[in-house]
Amino acid sequence: MRILVVEDEGLLADAVAEWLRDEAHAVDIALDGGAALERFGVNDYDVVILDRDLPVVHGDDVCREIAVSGGDARILMLTAAGDVDDRVAGLAIGADDYLPKPFAFRELSARVNALGRRARPAAAPLLERAGIRLDQHRRQVHRDGRYVPLSRKEFAVLAELLRAEGAAVSAEHLLEKAWDENADPFTTAVRITIHKLRRKLGEPPIVLTEPGVGYRIP
Repeated sequence: MRILVVEDEGLLADAVAEWLRDEAHAVDIALDGGAALERFGVNDYDVVILDRDLPVVHGDDVCREIAVSGGDARILMLTAAGDVDDRVAGLAIGADDYLPKPFAFRELSARVNALGRRARPAAAPLLERAGIRLDQHRRQVHRDGRYVPLSRKEFAVLAELLRAEGAAVSAEHLLEKAWDENADPFTTAVRITIHKLRRKLGEPPIVLTEPGVGYRIP
């Protein structure tokens, strides 16, 4: 998934981002509410992890803006204030879930993944096609029973190809979902990752190129 972490405590924002990147998500960081709205305006996010008490633009106002945008992004609100009234208030202005600080990263992951399933049509925990079996929970891939070790980016790209169910997926879509905002839109990263993925998956070739369209698994 593509995730935006909005948190003014830099060390916590970096820790959350690194944790989620280890789970093969693409993660951007905003340290204040204004920066969050700027990033949300130009990127397509599946989940926004939003601290409530933010500088520049308050988290409540950021939440309202995202909620009325009409997009599919889901909001997980974080706050040090965890009483019932605060949770109810956060949900009332558009948050989809609420997690008080301090929190366990494992619970954060579980909540983010649950929200991600609501942000788009739910994908089964196991994605299977053409002899490939991808287990999203264990982050394991097998082809015809053979274990295939993949990097985080290779895993994320393969998951997007399998979710497409045979349709072609553009390089732009793969860049949007598997890389963060620091990725150069003219980079060859997608092509290089596809090349490595093909090599690791082995023969016969299973990831096809549709010239001018993208990549697909038939």
